Amino acid sequence: MKEVYVFLITGFEEIEALATLDILRRGEVNVKSVSLTTEKTVVGSHQIPVVADLLFEEVDFKNAELLVLPGGTTNYNQHEGVKKEILDFANQGNNVAAICASPMVLGGLGLLEGKNAISYPGFEQYLKGATLVDQPVVVDGNIITGKGPGLTFDFALKLVEILAGKEKSDQVAKGLLLAK
Repeated sequence: MKEVYVFLITGFEEIEALATLDILRRGEVNVKSVSLTTEKTVVGSHQIPVVADLLFEEVDFKNAELLVLPGGTTNYNQHEGVKKEILDFANQGNNVAAICASPMVLGGLGLLEGKNAISYPGFEQYLKGATLVDQPVVVDGNIITGKGPGLTFDFALKLVEILAGKEKSDQVAKGLLLAK
């Protein structure tokens, strides 16, 4: 069974990581949190410790269907292993998603060249080669970017839609009292 991996590193944005994990699970997507530290417990940007499902070294990327970078920190840029996997994964045409500050990782890897994208205000300069689109979530081919923590529900529901269909995404939104 294919899996979605949401990466956690010291300083990650808790709302973006946990709400995305929660919404994907509500959408019956097989998702796992992955620590990019040496421990399964990772402390977020607001000092909330979260226990990841896996360590980075335990992940079998052959089983992945989507890789997700929450924001909250620039620390993701320091992890060469995750950057290599994201680059390889995206270059094979697979979906990669990043929200808030993390689209900067995609920009630094050249994955946003000629793509529409969005990031947290102030990080646009790192979206090398991207056309900035001021929307909560931007999908361009296999790249999904989100603006920030207050728009995490939009981001995560779009991921559910991509992975499980619009009907499932609408059903999750309705259950969360977000449906119009």
